[in-house]
Amino acid sequence: MRTLRLTEVHRGAECLGASCSIDDLRFHVTVWYEDVDLHALAREHGDELLERLAVHVALFQLNAVASLRPDAIALGPYARHLTSELVTLWETVFARVWAQWRWEHQLPEYMPVFVDRTHGITAPPPARVPEGPIELLAFSGGGKDSLVAAKLLERAGLPFATLGYSHSIYGNPVHQHALLDRLGAATARTRAERQWVIDDILDAPVAQLRPSFGVRSIHAAETPASVFAALPLALARGYRGLVVGHEASANTGNLVWEATGEEVNHQWGKGWEAEQLLDRYVREHLLENVRYFSVLQPVHDEVIFELLSRDAALAPLTHSCNLRKPWCGRCAKCAYVWLQMAAHLPPPILEATFGANLGEHPDNERWFRELLGLAEHTPFECVGGVPEARLALALAGARGALGPRLAALAGEVGPVDVAKVARALVELGTVHGMPPHVAVGVMPQLADAATSAAKRLGVLG
Repeated sequence: MRTLRLTEVHRGAECLGASCSIDDLRFHVTVWYEDVDLHALAREHGDELLERLAVHVALFQLNAVASLRPDAIALGPYARHLTSELVTLWETVFARVWAQWRWEHQLPEYMPVFVDRTHGITAPPPARVPEGPIELLAFSGGGKDSLVAAKLLERAGLPFATLGYSHSIYGNPVHQHALLDRLGAATARTRAERQWVIDDILDAPVAQLRPSFGVRSIHAAETPASVFAALPLALARGYRGLVVGHEASANTGNLVWEATGEEVNHQWGKGWEAEQLLDRYVREHLLENVRYFSVLQPVHDEVIFELLSRDAALAPLTHSCNLRKPWCGRCAKCAYVWLQMAAHLPPPILEATFGANLGEHPDNERWFRELLGLAEHTPFECVGGVPEARLALALAGARGALGPRLAALAGEVGPVDVAKVARALVELGTVHGMPPHVAVGVMPQLADAATSAAKRLGVLG
């Protein structure tokens, strides 16, 4: 039986590290924190709480190693933290986030099992974060959703800090933080928190050099991992609200897997189900007064780009590419954002952001076909669904932004009834996890943007 073993969880003053093994291989991940003394936190709140947080960080950072198809997972000396609730959470995240990976490998039933006994293990009651001067910590990945979310908080008069984190898979961390800082500086943030994640599993050529594992790719659950990695920071500063900009489009899957009947959704970790699950788990088992929620959950991209258009001059400061930051210009994320900006923002802003017409590059035809519903499934990326892409295509075409290649794809798509397609995309949803005092400042702004978009697109007279 192949077992993935958690061999060490290490706490330095400024970092949490975790090591694991599978067969003769060893992998390591470290999360670094700026201006945080984890030893001082342990003295104030107890070693037990800090170790419990560190084990959660380790489990969700190292779950990428489960892409190597272990039969079992063993926590060894850290098994005393493995409650049945933690097993359920981990397995749920793995089942839903790794649905794409299982589909790609045709492993419908795959799920590693925890060999450590959980019967009788009860976690202590959740701790309470001492209230700091700033309640809200807004996660910033650097994209348009991060910018729009920050501006919603700003205009609602809600003070916030930003959390910019770099990851080794995205290249030079100095470059990543420079991009994050230039965007954050354009907001009313009160403090800039910085985090570095160094992870050698995602950089390792193990899938290519160890064919005996039978895997073609390594998958990771970045959003759930980032939530747990932020908890020591919340404890240190007194943040009680972890704010993200995850939109309603994240709730739509890429395909339905006939073998299992399940929806495969690359973005499940950003969706409403995951948001509820993680928020409830953190409050019930780790830090009782820390909330995790999205300020964009009630709206789709059509409303988000309406909001972005009000800060159009800041759009060139954004970056969303996962291959080469700020933009590689040759991936599904770049193609989608370019198309939406072509549909909604002034041409000089589009040019300043991308510097090229991505719709005419032959390497992007595959991505546009997938985005527009002309392929087996939509791209396995954090992008909108087919209705969002087709609406953007029609709007960009009406503005004369389509070259011959995209015009040909528009011909394959056929006529788009803008008002009909837009109707569902400009609706203001009522489901969200915002605390009342946040919702009262944010929801009217979302409602105003939804109404403006509906009028502009002919949904409302």
